Amino acid sequence: MRVAVTSQNFKTITGHAGKTRRFLVFEVNADGVPLEVDRLDLPKEMALHEYHGEDHPLFGLGLEALVTQGAGQGFMRRLARQGIVVHATSESDPRLAVRLIATGASLPPPLPHEH
Repeated sequence: MRVAVTSQNFKTITGHAGKTRRFLVFEVNADGVPLEVDRLDLPKEMALHEYHGEDHPLFGLGLEALVTQGAGQGFMRRLARQGIVVHATSESDPRLAVRLIATGASLPPPLPHEH
C-alpha cells in the first residue's frame, strides 16, 4: 500500500491539503510497517488548488490513500477520480496515521475547520 501525507514541514501531518506543496510518501511493507520512500517538494504553482491538470506528480505515484489534517470536498472528489482515498484526521504523526490506515483502524477525526 502506498500512502501520501500532507506535511509542509516534513515532520508532522498538516492541513489545507489543496494548498500543500510538500508530501511524505510511504510504502507499507509486508509487516505493516510504513517506510518513507519519497518526498515531494513542489513549486507553488503545483499546489492542487492552483494546478488543474490530470498529470499532477501525486497522480503518478500509485497512491491508494492520502492523509491530511484538512481537505475540502472538491479536493476529496478530485483525488477520488484518481483512485485515491483522502483521510482527514487530527493525528499529527505521519507513520502512526499510515499504520492505522494499513491495518484498517480508525483515525482520530479532524479538528473543526476554521476560516
